[in-house]
Amino acid sequence: MSRPVSLFTGQWADLPFEEVCRLASDWGYDGLEIACWGDHFDVQAAIADSSYVDHKKATLAKYGLQVWTISNHLAGQAVCDHPIDERHRAILPARLWAEDPEQVRQNAAQEMKDTAVAAARLGVETVVGFTGSSIWHTVAMFPPAPASMIDAGYDDFARRWHPILDVFDEVGVKFAHEVHPSEIAYDYHTTRRTLEAIEHRAAFGLNWDPSHMVWQGIDPVNFILDFADRIYHVDCKDTKVRMGDGRRGILSSHLPWADMRRGWDFVSTGHGDVPWEDCFRALNAIGYDGPISIEWEDAGMDRLTGAPQALQYVRGLLFDPPSTAFDAAFSS
Repeated sequence: MSRPVSLFTGQWADLPFEEVCRLASDWGYDGLEIACWGDHFDVQAAIADSSYVDHKKATLAKYGLQVWTISNHLAGQAVCDHPIDERHRAILPARLWAEDPEQVRQNAAQEMKDTAVAAARLGVETVVGFTGSSIWHTVAMFPPAPASMIDAGYDDFARRWHPILDVFDEVGVKFAHEVHPSEIAYDYHTTRRTLEAIEHRAAFGLNWDPSHMVWQGIDPVNFILDFADRIYHVDCKDTKVRMGDGRRGILSSHLPWADMRRGWDFVSTGHGDVPWEDCFRALNAIGYDGPISIEWEDAGMDRLTGAPQALQYVRGLLFDPPSTAFDAAFSS
């Protein structure tokens, strides 16, 4: 069950695509999880011009890399979000922006449909991304949010995402939602409710990223075991929790990344509190044989140091399960 290791390019989108390919190849990565921003992958160009996709494939081949997944977190975020504001304008392509928030949501939904088509043309079967949420702003529970308001949020998610998933079904691609604060599914129980809201349709699964679970107190190992049939993709990112001094808090006080007053921070894979070996044993147990994608985020470490180091750390844990039980040797 040897699994390939890829590099998610989202945090490298300030560099040209070919430069990221060269770096990943030099470090020994097997492929890329390509982000749909920067010049890394343009959804509309991929749909409009077959030579665009051919050029991407040729660049990957030049550096001995493969691609299993593309990711469009930024457009996905705007499908359900409320409010739509300056934060979205900063991350969305200009062509998706409008002064009317509902028009932004509709534009983003169409972009996610187009992303499924573009993924199929590239030859990949999984799109990773966010969903957004119309009820995330109620998470603090004050002013009190009535149950009807939460119900309406899940109904809104299903209403907006069913038509998107129809296109995913048509082209034979699956969507892997990254369970993440600010999304409709951000922890264990909201993931259960999200799958119920979407009627457990096969086109909608999960991108397992433990970095968003550890600081919330969610066990990433049991998450794998309990959602075994929905783990469509794996992202490896780590989190360091530092909340023992009575001053640091779980909400991190609006402090920037790497500020040592924060209660937790994203760190390079292997430098945090994710129980990686148990996680990989759980992935073995459920039979996950897809790519392991390193999402490198660490505001306190240079990425040219962290990305190759993370690759070596993960490779050291990707052992295959045994072909026979160890105690079989004792049987006559």
